Amino acid sequence: MHRFSDDFAAELTELLRWRRDVRRFRTDPVPEALIDTCLEAVRLAPSVGLSAPWRFIRVTSVKARDAACSNFEAANAEALQGYSGEKAARYASLKLTGMREAPVQFAVFCDDSTEKGAGLGAGTMPEARAYSVVGAIMYMWLTARAHGLGLGWVSILDPERLTRDLEVRQGWTLVAYLCMGWPEEDNLTPELIKAGWETAAPLPEVQVR
Repeated sequence: MHRFSDDFAAELTELLRWRRDVRRFRTDPVPEALIDTCLEAVRLAPSVGLSAPWRFIRVTSVKARDAACSNFEAANAEALQGYSGEKAARYASLKLTGMREAPVQFAVFCDDSTEKGAGLGAGTMPEARAYSVVGAIMYMWLTARAHGLGLGWVSILDPERLTRDLEVRQGWTLVAYLCMGWPEEDNLTPELIKAGWETAAPLPEVQVR
């Protein structure tokens, strides 16, 4: 089994620490070659049955971006109604998307109709395909961060509405809407912690059976 050096392991841990959900982007363009490098990392991601069920749509047109932004704004307003008092005020103050600024944006889908992999491993757990897409996104995310790029995952959206607006093929299910670009600043502290919304994740609880 190939072993990596202690220095490399330390750098990997540092990369994991610096992977942040970025919502504040500069509008400077990202070189196409660098975008390709991030997408190339997706090919290295594991997937159930080697099905590679991820499908990326690059959202570039004004029409498509406006539709995505309007989708977020409607979903965000609805989400706000679920809070009250101080929590509502704090929620309203959060910046939860960089969709207006990020120069590169992707809608990422899971193709449950794919024939690749011949259904291996997905018969009993079909959701494993969507999990595979999430893993691929993380490969892309870490690669982007290693090159100084930021990535933000927008989950406050109506998936069915976005699927219709982007005229996505039947059988594809939205997993993520991603914003990519150069961060306004480098910061190790997650924005939700800085805003007082939540505290850092604890060590995972491990139960023994």
